[in-house]
Amino acid sequence: MATAAISLPVQQSAIIAGNEGTLVLTHNAPLPSPRPNMVLVKTVAVGINPVDMKLSGRMASTGAVCGCDFAGIIVAIGPDVPEEGFSLGDRVAGVVPGMDSLFPENGAFAEYVCAYVDFVWLLPSEMPFEIGATLGVASLIAGYALFQSLRLAGHPEAPTIKPEYVLVYGGSTASGTMMIQLLRKSGFMPIATCSPGNFLLVEEYGAEKAFDYHDPGGAEAIRSFTKNSLWYAVDCYCEGSSMEFCYRAIGRAGGKCINTTLEPYRKRLHTRKAIEPNFVLAHALLGVDVGWTEPYNVKADLELHSFGKDWSSCIQRMLESGSIKPHPIRAQDDIGLQYVLDGIKMLRQKAVSGEKLVYRVITT
Repeated sequence: MATAAISLPVQQSAIIAGNEGTLVLTHNAPLPSPRPNMVLVKTVAVGINPVDMKLSGRMASTGAVCGCDFAGIIVAIGPDVPEEGFSLGDRVAGVVPGMDSLFPENGAFAEYVCAYVDFVWLLPSEMPFEIGATLGVASLIAGYALFQSLRLAGHPEAPTIKPEYVLVYGGSTASGTMMIQLLRKSGFMPIATCSPGNFLLVEEYGAEKAFDYHDPGGAEAIRSFTKNSLWYAVDCYCEGSSMEFCYRAIGRAGGKCINTTLEPYRKRLHTRKAIEPNFVLAHALLGVDVGWTEPYNVKADLELHSFGKDWSSCIQRMLESGSIKPHPIRAQDDIGLQYVLDGIKMLRQKAVSGEKLVYRVITT
């Protein structure tokens, strides 16, 4: 075990994949040991993402710990961590690939989690752990989709001088509000789809205009609003209906459409040759192999990792400057990992809209 400030247990409580891929709470999961360039964090709060729900059933790895987004306190430092980087006791947030068959003892929904220091962020002193637990997946996928996959000619730290419209389908999701504000900071004109009840939410985050994704004429309304010039669309919902909507909304000349959840685009719905479809996985930026089920397994990619490290540093700077606005949270009163299972059930039932479920694992 790496340098530690406290006596660490051998086992821990964690949410793992049980038989047939069901998620269960166990109290005798092994404690993960930091690999090179990793720190061990005592988890204080976790956030639930749709990916946590999807990485179950046939996609689960029996015995592997679930969960991606966390915030907590560094209690051990692994080998090869730069001395000037992190210290024991630091308050941090980060992201890991839960349900990873190549590192099954590690995941966010546990009392302790290991994370690569390139993707761990120091929390401002005034930022609660609950807010920190909203940042991981949303901030990585937003940067990857906008500035690596779409290759937008703008950046939060270097705004474009040539504004263009960018459609964010599912603008009221955690990834959606992150993208909207990053687009606005980068000089673009984000437009969004969501339910009418969330129009005000996406506009508060910087959307130029919101459109009802249930409206049969919504895509055509976007074409009219953008004068048939929309080139970029990011799909944060990633179902057949959302891809069809984005394809109808993109202008006559064509463009690019990116799926941002654990769903590849459906080839049968690729009905316009002038549109370039793609799908991205946030964890591809970590620079390591991730043992998820095909076609979602991730192979280490040096180019993506280099981009990911640069983008992660940008996230840290935006946190320090207070220029990043976290998604609204629904913090639960009940404390403990067992309640995270209730939150995953709520996501399955589509009982959450415009908020991110966040749970305290311990009191501090």
